[in-house]
Amino acid sequence: MSYADARERFAEWGVDTEAAIARLGRIPISLHCWQGDDVVGFERRRGHSGGGIQATGNHPGRARNPRELRADLEFAFAMIPGPHRLNLHAMYLDTDEAPDRDEIEYRHFAPWVDWAREQGAGLDFNPTFFAHEKADDNLTLAHPDPAIRAFWIEHGRRCREIAARMGQELGSAAVNNIWVPDGFKDNPVDRMGARRRLEESLDAMLQARHDPAHMLDAVESKLFGIGVEACTIGSHEFYMGYAIRRGTLLCLDMGHFHPTENVADKLSAVAPFVPGILLHVSRPMRWDSDHVILLNDEVLALAQELVGTGLLDRTHVGLDFFDATISRTAAWVIGTRNMQKALLRALLLPWDRLRAAEAAFDFTTRLVVTEEVKDLPFGAVWAEFCAREDVPSGPALMADLDAYQARVADRG
Repeated sequence: MSYADARERFAEWGVDTEAAIARLGRIPISLHCWQGDDVVGFERRRGHSGGGIQATGNHPGRARNPRELRADLEFAFAMIPGPHRLNLHAMYLDTDEAPDRDEIEYRHFAPWVDWAREQGAGLDFNPTFFAHEKADDNLTLAHPDPAIRAFWIEHGRRCREIAARMGQELGSAAVNNIWVPDGFKDNPVDRMGARRRLEESLDAMLQARHDPAHMLDAVESKLFGIGVEACTIGSHEFYMGYAIRRGTLLCLDMGHFHPTENVADKLSAVAPFVPGILLHVSRPMRWDSDHVILLNDEVLALAQELVGTGLLDRTHVGLDFFDATISRTAAWVIGTRNMQKALLRALLLPWDRLRAAEAAFDFTTRLVVTEEVKDLPFGAVWAEFCAREDVPSGPALMADLDAYQARVADRG
């Protein structure tokens, strides 16, 4: 079906496809750098992975240095329509030096800023509280040793400074997302003590004020991780309360809840109480297994909640998965485009009609409309969006993905 025919079909339901395409073209999705190299990073120091962070598989083509990772990202950006962002972890510094985590400075990441400026992309940032000898106890900001806590507090402070400088340099606020793997493998006897230490450490880390036009803090919860099965200090309830008290963004990672929980439902529940939301879109086949996202019911529901409740302008959308069993660049492209497709389908729903039916308790009409619009030609609108953005779709996309993978397959 042609786009002109599809536009007419949607117009019959009161939906403006041109407005939907224009809105989708203004939504940036932040790609996560760690998909490109299996969460290895570029530090000259090495530590254990920690925190349940593990990429499985040995597909050829892993990026081994910043140059290769940036080349892979440039290819991925060329396959993804719309504006772009990169979510960078602190372990991905680009320098010949070997600073410890409490010694990193903006200059160690300046090449990333120069590259992002050339790409017309924004940057987001994350402190790295894992893969370090001072995280081997599975406790960092909640560690009982004040010296260990001080080390990680300083790391967090420096990351906030670096993120703020990135946002200032690029003219787009960097979201600095705080996630720590702290917890216990077996039942602790003093959960409160650990959580008080985490709260105090976070307060110390966030003490300095930064211009929100340059940097936004976010805090991220988790259900549990490998080695912390009995108790995760930074639970959802902990960080929800903390985000409300401190006025930070609240990060909701789709992989960090029980598989039966509906993350889409949480958006409108927390939105009235926090200044904004950070989303990490993932696919937890078995809890936090972080598979490449599909255009499935969970992602569609997430997009519909964002659009239907008017939360798009208060939500920062990022991805979080790492799969080394398939082409890493293809994973970025497929995952990001699926999130965009979900948003497009949500933007193409007849929201005024659906809301009016619900407000009138006309649940029959609500159900009929919801089901009938599933037959509308969304694919033709997506193809039009890709064409206008000059990115391939269909068989042409597959050919480009295959060709790039062939070029990088001989990496060691």
